[in-house]
Amino acid sequence: MNSTAYKYMREFSIVVLGAESYDPTIEDSYRHQLQVDGRLLVLEILDTAGTEQFVAMRDLYMKTGQGFLLVFSITSQSSLAELESLRDEIIRIKDDENVPIVIVGNKADLEEQRTVPRTKVFSLSQQWGVPYYESSARTRMHLTRCSANVEEVFIDLCRQLLRRDDAHELLREHQHAHDDQHSGSQPFRRRGRKRRRDGHPRCIIL
Repeated sequence: MNSTAYKYMREFSIVVLGAESYDPTIEDSYRHQLQVDGRLLVLEILDTAGTEQFVAMRDLYMKTGQGFLLVFSITSQSSLAELESLRDEIIRIKDDENVPIVIVGNKADLEEQRTVPRTKVFSLSQQWGVPYYESSARTRMHLTRCSANVEEVFIDLCRQLLRRDDAHELLREHQHAHDDQHSGSQPFRRRGRKRRRDGHPRCIIL
């Protein structure tokens, strides 16, 4: 890997939360490199879905996390209700209505046991302004042991994180240019970078 790749490599902290567990009682933490739209990212991923946590620990995860995968079971209405309370808690702790989030409905292969209508979750995803994916009961949200489809969930979340990071960087550069103008120096001109624009929230079946 060349020095240029390292120079522009960004690190993000992602937390997986929810009532739905694929491997109960196991809290999984790992690092993973992922390339998104030609940009190399290092992800610090903490998967706590389905594990019992002290409130203080959960609050810490929410405070330090930058992006969140909220996982529920399509066979459990209560697991979806828990996601709503988790999102409210994330917004309260981070004091931010626009935290990067992706909703994941697990056990999509158990369609005959579905109790949560897809339309209900899609409506919720539109209300929150976030994408919605469904995955198989055999699928764990683990990047090193997953299919290409699950990787797309993380890529989607990373795109939200990158757009947010780029917007903050642009704001800083505008402030820098403004300060330079007032100090009499030449303003810094940023080379144009096309920003990827996302469409409306969508539902994707993995």
